Amino acid sequence: MSKREKPVLRTSIGGQALIEGIMMKGPKKAALAVRKKNGEIETECKDLPEKKWYQKCPFVRGIFNFVAQLKDGMSYMNKSMEISGYMEEDDEEPSKFEKWLEKTFGKSIMSVVSVIGAVFGVGLAVLLFIFLPTWLFTGFQALFGDTDISPFRSLFEGVIKILIYILYLWLTSLMKDIRRTYEYHGAEHKTIAAYEAGEELTVENVKKHIRFHPRCGTSFIFLVLAISILVTTLVPINSEQFALWFGVGKFAADLMRAVCKILLLPLVVGISYEVIKLAGRYDNIATKIISAPGLALQRLTTREPDEGQIECAIAAITPVLPEKGEEGREDKW
Repeated sequence: MSKREKPVLRTSIGGQALIEGIMMKGPKKAALAVRKKNGEIETECKDLPEKKWYQKCPFVRGIFNFVAQLKDGMSYMNKSMEISGYMEEDDEEPSKFEKWLEKTFGKSIMSVVSVIGAVFGVGLAVLLFIFLPTWLFTGFQALFGDTDISPFRSLFEGVIKILIYILYLWLTSLMKDIRRTYEYHGAEHKTIAAYEAGEELTVENVKKHIRFHPRCGTSFIFLVLAISILVTTLVPINSEQFALWFGVGKFAADLMRAVCKILLLPLVVGISYEVIKLAGRYDNIATKIISAPGLALQRLTTREPDEGQIECAIAAITPVLPEKGEEGREDKW
């Protein structure tokens, strides 16, 4: 398999693996291509609205674009489940609870389930990546008695968050359905790489490329975790000071510190967004160092796709390609 050397085009086109399909988003259009149960590929395309100033302003756009991508991602995922027939049950009788849900919410049931899932997902993420590392450090510090290890708090918590993230990726990669989605993820990356290399988008051409890409969500989340270590180190948030200032106990002080870290998230995401944009735009020693950990983690979140999955990726990217190649340049602000 040949590695992507110096691509002809650094594009802004990105995508997302779906259930039995792929979504691609270009400068002006977005499309999804999903494999139906009968083997056909169903494709839908829509025009994207003009970006607002805050979606284009450096360091501000990151948090807004990230939230928009999460919202759109859930919508496309629901659509892919409908088209692919993933939720269809051929022989099983629906339970009373399922019948109640269908009667109460009707066709909007998937949206309701997705919202509930998103709320629980965000809550779990906050618990695992914000509160748990803080409380673990407090417990770890108690083992050292009078020795002050608070200067290492940000580093300790950051390492714990990264370990949790890696463990999560590894566990999900063991699940059969998720592994198949990761194969579509690989097809998405390979197809974008073939386009960036200026090659005709055929299955054979796409196959040649590697399944890792610097502008990947896996890499972005890792950057958010890594940069959060730097930000919380430069902007010290000390539980001991909170306890002293407000006269509260350790638990309440840790809780206040965790809330402050949540408030710093827009700054962390904004910086991470700009860093990953740079990594996708340039190919030098600095960007290679920045991209290396995320590319390594993509060994867990991507798998080699089959020809049918590559066909889906090509079907998804074709409608969103700009008429003029330079419209999709990654260095175009």
